[in-house]
Amino acid sequence: MTAPIIFAAPLQGYTDAAWRAAHRDIFGEAVAQYFTPFVRVEGGVPRPRDLRDAPAGEPRTTPQIIFGSPGEMRMLVHALSGAGHTRIDLNCGCPHPPQLHKGRGAAVLLRPDLLREAAEIINDYPAITFSLKMRTGVTCGTEWRPAMREIERMRLSHVTVHARYAVQQYRGLVDVAAFEAIASALPHPVFFNGDVTAPQELPAGAAGVMIGRALLGRPSLAAEWCGGEEWPAARRIEALLQLHARVYEARAARLCGPAQLLAAMQPFWHFCEDGIGHRNAKAIRKTRTIEAYRKAVAEITKNLEL
Repeated sequence: MTAPIIFAAPLQGYTDAAWRAAHRDIFGEAVAQYFTPFVRVEGGVPRPRDLRDAPAGEPRTTPQIIFGSPGEMRMLVHALSGAGHTRIDLNCGCPHPPQLHKGRGAAVLLRPDLLREAAEIINDYPAITFSLKMRTGVTCGTEWRPAMREIERMRLSHVTVHARYAVQQYRGLVDVAAFEAIASALPHPVFFNGDVTAPQELPAGAAGVMIGRALLGRPSLAAEWCGGEEWPAARRIEALLQLHARVYEARAARLCGPAQLLAAMQPFWHFCEDGIGHRNAKAIRKTRTIEAYRKAVAEITKNLEL
């Protein structure tokens, strides 16, 4: 089976510039496009650290924005366009309550008026290629329907659908039927997101796949799909540790002190337990100093007896 087009999903606290650069270098061309964690408005301005983590010119990378009003969207598009970006992804899928309460993320699907104004803002920036990521709703899996009229009119390169509604977060079965209905309703290429572990699991109508937690837990996954074969465990772990070393080095150069570095690095392993084993994952979670953390990471291969 030919590998699908693969996108790397944005996850706050995980897929920062350090992770994206290291993943590109180690795993090559398997991921067609990386998406940054969302850039937001905070204190009436685009948050500076979000902009720093989404520099223009980063290969195969698209910044994502989250907004709850036309003013926020216009401000963010203007900032990214002015910085030299030519692609922007619209976050209409974030399920986290603090963003939903501000009318952002998946809550935008309940605002046809805001989607209509978003389409007008898109038309004001003809040099920018826009895409959109969405859920199937907020409190149920049919709330996508009123949004379709506005989304189908937008000038978009593609739409990505995480086939759950927001209050599910990342729990429960994905709604393949809802995805297929959305794909049929839109003129845009539609990408599938949600618990895909093999190319043959993609539903009908999918133009490709966006993978997030699965790629964090098994960074070689896209390369394995594109190569058409599963890597031996020893090779997967070697590549994972190589990725970790690169990310550690980049974050250590940027962060202030061992406490910040430890807080930034422990999440690297959150989705890796299946790959590194429960014993190693638990040892890393329990570390309270960067020295203990480095020792626990150094023990991974030994404990696996590869």
